Amino acid sequence: MRIKLTLAYDGRVFEGSQSQVGGNTVQDHLERAIEATAKQAIRMQLAGRTDAGVHAMAQTAHFDAPETLNMNPYNWVPALNSKLPPAIRVMNSEEVPADFHARYSAKGKVYIYRLCTLPVLPPLLHGLVWHVPKLFDRSVMEQALAAYVGRHDFRYFAAVRGNETEESDFHRTIHSCTLNAQDDGYEITYIGDGFFYKMIRLLTGAALACAQGKMEISQLEKWISAEGLTFRDTCSHCAPADGLTLEKVIY
Repeated sequence: MRIKLTLAYDGRVFEGSQSQVGGNTVQDHLERAIEATAKQAIRMQLAGRTDAGVHAMAQTAHFDAPETLNMNPYNWVPALNSKLPPAIRVMNSEEVPADFHARYSAKGKVYIYRLCTLPVLPPLLHGLVWHVPKLFDRSVMEQALAAYVGRHDFRYFAAVRGNETEESDFHRTIHSCTLNAQDDGYEITYIGDGFFYKMIRLLTGAALACAQGKMEISQLEKWISAEGLTFRDTCSHCAPADGLTLEKVIY
């Protein structure tokens, strides 16, 4: 039986989502909880990586439950949550077809980046938002975000992991990118077919740099066109992980 999990987590206390040698990632904790429940080691697959400090409201994963385990699909929710740290919760579990894959079946993702513009950051928002107390031009911010919409070569907004080459495809499609006012600041909602390592943080940092008058929109547009860039050229305006949340995986 293939099981699909919907996960929520507070990224502040983990070293990202994907398994690491140190064992303190979302995947590491989940695989230990699955093994404790199934009494055997089982590998799981996530819909995608999130960096250390990045949060999730609806990350997706799947794994294959052993045939010998007679367990209702939804019962994985209480079984796993009883063994997980409180900063990770399985919100839902369900049986899916054998050809479902958390990563390769995904059609897109929705991320929200939160900015707090209050003069003083409330302590309960620490680690959950990017504190930007300095004023910025909202209309310029919206103009910068609008430039991202469409299919572009985003190599300048993809932090290099080490396995990329000049022939790597850095094209991605962003369907929408909207700025919404909140009582304590703003939320930027990104909807796209996929995002590279640190891509949303780099897009957010560059858009804010434009809105604060640190660079021109024309420069941003050149970066989006990837004119004269190599895969090793990377935007230097990177927003912190704190404000970023994976809201939904689209199937």
